[in-house]
Amino acid sequence: MIIVMQEGASQQDIDDVCRRVVDFGYTAKLLQGSVRTVIAALGDARDKARLTALESLHHVESVMPILKPYKLCSREAKKEDTVIDVKGIKIGGKKMQVMAGPCSVESKEQLMATGMACKEAGATILRGGAFKPRTSPYSFQGMAEEGLILLQEVSQATGMPIVTEVMNPREIELVYKYSDIIQIGARNVQNFSLLKDVGQLDKPILLKRGLATTIEEWLMSAEYILSEGNQEVILCERGIRTFEKATRNTLDLSCIPVVKELTHLPIIIDPSHGTGYWHMVPSMAKASVAAGADGLMIEVHWKPEEAYSDGPQSLKPGKFHTLMEELRPIAAAVGREI
Repeated sequence: MIIVMQEGASQQDIDDVCRRVVDFGYTAKLLQGSVRTVIAALGDARDKARLTALESLHHVESVMPILKPYKLCSREAKKEDTVIDVKGIKIGGKKMQVMAGPCSVESKEQLMATGMACKEAGATILRGGAFKPRTSPYSFQGMAEEGLILLQEVSQATGMPIVTEVMNPREIELVYKYSDIIQIGARNVQNFSLLKDVGQLDKPILLKRGLATTIEEWLMSAEYILSEGNQEVILCERGIRTFEKATRNTLDLSCIPVVKELTHLPIIIDPSHGTGYWHMVPSMAKASVAAGADGLMIEVHWKPEEAYSDGPQSLKPGKFHTLMEELRPIAAAVGREI
């Protein structure tokens, strides 16, 4: 159930309703909007009549059930879009944000050259993997803390916040120390213990869609994070596995309007993993912008032919610069900016 507070309800009014919700045996979760506050009452719905009675309070506008299985991230709970602020960079607003950088951090020279080029082209957030989930246990697994230190150095040099992946609950504290946005990769989208742990952090979480995850399952994973108290979740479509072998994955751009209808959370698109080939990235990035995505995540490498991972899908800096120029008029055509 959700309790929608009247416009202008005081903090005392909000606290009063939260106390009543808890006294009824529910957990109260606040969803702050720009105009109204919504309180989600989570628990056994069999006693919902007591919650419905709260509608009689003068500072309560309405009490209604949430029909979707995902409660906190549904449009029923919050109608306005969530905008996430990362060091002044707003994800989910009018301006589309572009996260760019190499798949893996390999060296200071590689990361600095690539990061500077991405910044110059207009990227706003630096991406790079220090811990890499690989299909083969013999493949490059990342530079771990050394890679995180290099990410921080390049972040300071470029002024771009960092997004990087955490794979193991034991590494959360380490990744938290260096990153500004913590990524949960496709292979961990239903690692519920990990989702609960990052849900207790006070930093944004970028949640990638799994290889064979339905949109509902994806949103349920986001719900795990929100239910622990972290309301700052960014969804990322990176392609799903189908019978098609012409591309690395099948990039599901139709998920953008579906997600926009179902949830208030922002969604970005990763056309690099979605296609697996650099020459397909520009067209899919443009289509993502036209379809209403809130941002992009693009792999860029100064020497992709020498990359330790994902070289075939990485753009060279010059190609990335050209793409950014080509994206701007498309964004303007749909009322956005890049």
